[in-house]
Amino acid sequence: MASATAIRSSNTAAKAGKPQEEAAPAPRFVSPLLRRILLVNALPLALLVVALLYLDQYQNGLLEAEVLTLREQARIYAGALGQAAVAIDASGTARLVPVLARPLLRRLTEPTPSAEARLYGPDGTVIADSRQREAGSGTFEMDPIPPAVPRGHVASVIEEIYDWVLAHLPRNPAAPTLEAGPLAGGIDWQPDVREELRTSGAARSRETPPYIRRTTDDRLLVTVAEPVQQDAQTVGIILLTREAREVDDSLYNVRMSILALFCLALGLTVIMSWYLARTIARPILRLAAAAGEMREGQGRSGAVPRRLLARRDEIGTLAHALAESAAALWARMDAIERFAADVAHEIKNPLSSLQSAIETLRRIEDPGQQRRLLAIIAEDVRRLDRLISDISDASRVDAELSRTATELVDVAPILATLADIHAATLATGEPPLVLDAPESGLVVRGVADRLVQVLRNLIANARSFSPPGGRIMLAARETGGEVEITVEDEGPGIPEARREHIFDRFYSERPEGERFGQHSGLGLSISRQIIEALRGKISAENRYDEAGQDGAGKVIGARFVIRLPKA
Repeated sequence: MASATAIRSSNTAAKAGKPQEEAAPAPRFVSPLLRRILLVNALPLALLVVALLYLDQYQNGLLEAEVLTLREQARIYAGALGQAAVAIDASGTARLVPVLARPLLRRLTEPTPSAEARLYGPDGTVIADSRQREAGSGTFEMDPIPPAVPRGHVASVIEEIYDWVLAHLPRNPAAPTLEAGPLAGGIDWQPDVREELRTSGAARSRETPPYIRRTTDDRLLVTVAEPVQQDAQTVGIILLTREAREVDDSLYNVRMSILALFCLALGLTVIMSWYLARTIARPILRLAAAAGEMREGQGRSGAVPRRLLARRDEIGTLAHALAESAAALWARMDAIERFAADVAHEIKNPLSSLQSAIETLRRIEDPGQQRRLLAIIAEDVRRLDRLISDISDASRVDAELSRTATELVDVAPILATLADIHAATLATGEPPLVLDAPESGLVVRGVADRLVQVLRNLIANARSFSPPGGRIMLAARETGGEVEITVEDEGPGIPEARREHIFDRFYSERPEGERFGQHSGLGLSISRQIIEALRGKISAENRYDEAGQDGAGKVIGARFVIRLPKA
């Protein structure tokens, strides 16, 4: 069995040969845990922002409202032109009069300078244009197109990024299409008027679809076509085009608001994630460093920082568990060291006796003395065998109990069986056993074989100390959520000065007349190991007569008390 000294020496040697850089890792500012927390917290936020920025439905609503407004305006223009700018010739055919249509169309569009209207005749020729004004002497001039309002550099960059993102997202097929290619030309582009006239004449009840396009200078234009009619006769068609800058501005403002909130939420997410990682990752690294110190044999006490032990959360629970584990480990190592020293001491005595007997046997020639020395040698060998067997059993108890799963055990049938065995094997002059326990109901959580080992050990101990005519009392009862088992005898009791040492390893207090070396002194120590491993307690005390109280009076025997939690 390796001693704790050897274990510590090997740890020290390992530490001496270990490079300095292999020590516990220092906390990093951006730990893997922080990256995972940031990813978990920021990913849903990013997905939400992408979903909000993908504003097809909102854009559709704005464009539909723009088309409805523009179509109503075009119908008003068409109605006014159909009443005020149409003349009927001798054949009864209605036709548009350019002289009347031009000023009227210009006056109609003056309140909306961002709109442009064109009036076409049945043959597709331009009759009037709202941008056309009379320059005198029968000539006309075209008003210049208002320049596009440029956006700032930051806005342009943001829109370019946004457009790039949208280009890689699936499109909604129900959304109005922004025409590209041939339609993405200048502001003067107009649809095929003859086709519009044919469509309007063929399906009067059906509206012609609007034209939504973006020009090369980034203008969003909406064009609608409405027929100009006189007495249900189509005399022309008016195309009304307006720049839908309000749609772009509304989308831009909504996107900027979403991005601003996203930046704010992202900043808060980063701060909270950093705080969360700081309160989780850094303490865990400190606990890992403390565990490393314990592994190297440095953290016998105070290895876990007190600041972590003071926490009232899961980290504090983990710190307490680590500190308690370290304390239990050091206690186990100290116990192993003491046990190794005790074993060496106890084995040395019979070995010294063997060595002395063998050396003496070599020098004497008397057959009688030789036989006595051989008997001593045989007795010492048996003592060594018994001692080694008990040492082996004691060293296996903790390991076996840690591996064996506990189960519900009813103590009452076990006591009855032990009483029957004692009665069946009782020899003449040995003390009888008196049982006082219920037939069942004393259920504890434990290992049945080990409980039997403890009880048999206590009964054998009581038998060896019982005087002729004495009795052994075995009792069990439930008290205060525990099962209490007592083994009493009528022997000389336990010396008060040694009552605290009877559970020590290799301590042996035997009755008078018993040969030396018959017991190893490990029985009660093993019993205490088993009971404490089952979360119970075992104690010893003296029994006094009726006049005795608090240690005063006559000792009439010893009492061993076992208390186990009731299951």
